[in-house]
Amino acid sequence: MVYPIYVYGHPVLRRVAEDIDKNYEGLVQLIDDMFEIMHHSDGIGLAAPQIGKSIRLFVVDGTPISDEKPDLTQFRQAFINPYIKERSGEKVLMNEGCLSIPLIREEVNRESTIRIEYFDQNWKFHNEVINGFKARIIEHEYDHLDGVLFTDLVSPLKKRLLKSKLAGISKGKFSVDYKTVLPKHKIK
Repeated sequence: MVYPIYVYGHPVLRRVAEDIDKNYEGLVQLIDDMFEIMHHSDGIGLAAPQIGKSIRLFVVDGTPISDEKPDLTQFRQAFINPYIKERSGEKVLMNEGCLSIPLIREEVNRESTIRIEYFDQNWKFHNEVINGFKARIIEHEYDHLDGVLFTDLVSPLKKRLLKSKLAGISKGKFSVDYKTVLPKHKIK
């Protein structure tokens, strides 16, 4: 099933997501659906809140950009109940975008190394140190689980400059090739 993407201004994007357990109904199908939605929308990561589900789950797949970033070739994973335990390393400023904030890209500063605990789709526990671009992708998706959007992390000046564009998004003033849900639950 292809769920629509919830866009900026929708309250589900600001909630702190809840842990789930092995008995979460339809989890295997949901993970498959999330990979499909992500690929259909040309994303490399997708968090459950972006499809209206306030649960601690996100998926990543770096394969589409592995030509330019070869270390992402085998980087396809579901993260269930993830928790970043440590952030370290040099902060790196890099351009980011988000399916929930269509057509806006901005520079965001993120730590280059993280230590994260999570369960994969087979409920195998992982405690990993991840760095570089992989860490950035994970940090971006992880933030969604805590109700944080990448635009929250830009400079105060950039926030002021983006205010009208973000208001426009919440009113449906954008055009993308995937279905979206506006803050008032209207599907566009």
